[in-house]
Amino acid sequence: MNHPLRHLPAVETLRRQRPLADFPESLAVTLAREAIAAVRAQIGQGELSLAPAIAAAVTHEVARRAALVQQPSLRRILNGSGVLLHTNAGRAPLSAGAIAAIADTARGYCNLELSLDDGRRGSRQDHVKTLLCWLTGAEDALVVNNGAAAVLLALHALAAGKQVVVSRGELVEIGGGFRIPEVMTAAGSGLVEVGTTNRTHLRDYEKALARDKHQQIAALLQVHRSNFALVGFTKTPDLSELAALAHTHDLPVIVDVGSGALEGLNSDVRGAFDREPLVADVLRQGADLALFSGDKLVSGPQAGILVGKRAFVQQAAQSPMARALRVDNLTLAALEHVLRVHLLGRAATELPALAAVAQSVEAIAQLAEKLAIDLRTQLPDGWHVVVEPSEAQLGGGTDPLVRLPSSSIVLHRLGRSGPQLQAGLLAAAVPVIGRVRGDHVWLDVRTLQAGSHGADHAALGSELLDGLRSLSA
Repeated sequence: MNHPLRHLPAVETLRRQRPLADFPESLAVTLAREAIAAVRAQIGQGELSLAPAIAAAVTHEVARRAALVQQPSLRRILNGSGVLLHTNAGRAPLSAGAIAAIADTARGYCNLELSLDDGRRGSRQDHVKTLLCWLTGAEDALVVNNGAAAVLLALHALAAGKQVVVSRGELVEIGGGFRIPEVMTAAGSGLVEVGTTNRTHLRDYEKALARDKHQQIAALLQVHRSNFALVGFTKTPDLSELAALAHTHDLPVIVDVGSGALEGLNSDVRGAFDREPLVADVLRQGADLALFSGDKLVSGPQAGILVGKRAFVQQAAQSPMARALRVDNLTLAALEHVLRVHLLGRAATELPALAAVAQSVEAIAQLAEKLAIDLRTQLPDGWHVVVEPSEAQLGGGTDPLVRLPSSSIVLHRLGRSGPQLQAGLLAAAVPVIGRVRGDHVWLDVRTLQAGSHGADHAALGSELLDGLRSLSA
């Protein structure tokens, strides 16, 4: 009679109580069943046995699910991690202009596939194609939903059922565990590996082409090693040499550029971005197709971009897979704005991530000191706030050797561990991510500012304080 399970409420009783009573009946019943099932599992594991504890657990589970209904799961956060293009945090923050373009397009209907010249059906690609061609010198351009999709589509359109030659040193794994060989398999392309991990010569490609008696090779693929560095005893053929060889065999060269730098980045770190090829240079050196992301060094929305020779771009555009991978009107609205900013030479001042790269070490240090003063004067006793030199990085699959001198606010709260501090910051109204080091949390100011849309130190400090005050109790 006293079995703990008897203390669980009935679903019908629980769904009539607040906060579930405020929801539609079907939703209230679902949430009540889930809450009861969760507590039943805790009882089964021996974690609960007494009636008051069981009642409290039910109340907690109901409240947690009710909050999930009311509070958006996808929320803005403050990024103090020191990684500017943080994949888990959405990569490049969009500029105010790009956000406005999205809002204006989403407000009603738009001319997504409607020509305003004659009222007939148009192509959604027309909104960005000319801008991309102007920026890169390409004959044609195509936008799909992400960088991996661009690679998948190019390989499927140009080499499905055939083989593609790739250096062993370029068989990389990109984010989320996706590997170039697996992408090729999904595209229906066979892989011909040449060279070794650290050294691939032009003659390795020549030998592979000489062995291709049945003309099964459809393309040569070069993959920029953007998310790792290969140093020491290394060798890679120049793209111009590779393109000349491919073209003598009437084969296209596809280059996965990765981050997609459209222009040189302004930074006081000398030579910091020498390893990031400009898309225009890749095409000038003979690539027939260049593939890159829209949300890395382009600093726009998530997208995959194909630029190059018209015949090959059109081959990709006419593939049935292109429709499955196409982008929507909101992505195109943001990307169009960002491309215009690049074209007009304003990227380093208007696009948040690139502006953060361009900001001087002195300016970052001054902002850090102002934020630290605000925090010290408004936080109660028990907090320790100092500013320390640190290093930020681009991230998002961009050159791992690049380190940007920065400054970090270092937080310590008496009686709290570093992980406890970080957990509290994540639970704030505007969650904050940082780097935990021992009993301290480091908040990099270069990345904090990149996501604050130019807010002054007072506004940024206010949001930080909201997160820290909950830890002060």
